[in-house]
Amino acid sequence: MTRSTYLCRMKPADVNAKWKALQERIATEFDTDLPDIKVMLFLIGVQELGKGPRKFSKRQKEELMHIATCRLFSQMGFYELEGQDQDGWPHWKLIDKIPNYTLLEQELIMKSLIVDYFEGL
Repeated sequence: MTRSTYLCRMKPADVNAKWKALQERIATEFDTDLPDIKVMLFLIGVQELGKGPRKFSKRQKEELMHIATCRLFSQMGFYELEGQDQDGWPHWKLIDKIPNYTLLEQELIMKSLIVDYFEGL
């Protein structure tokens, strides 16, 4: 899938409807408020790390969100998994520079990628 076709794959209204449904599902499963994009990135990072839920430092939480971002953008060909370090944390390599999307485009792309990720689980 090319980057341009990914942007056009779903209509914004469809992305937002699926996003809202995903937020509600996660809120129900975790008995919490509706999660925002940062919370979703954290959850994806924990999933990608593969060590289950546990306490993370602030820095580790930031790293988990970075792992999630790389994993999501790998679906568009921007990142490639290099491997894991000695502690089992995944490391990604930037393959292609991410374009300067507008804030609205960035949000829509992230929501779409997150929805696709959770649909694939």
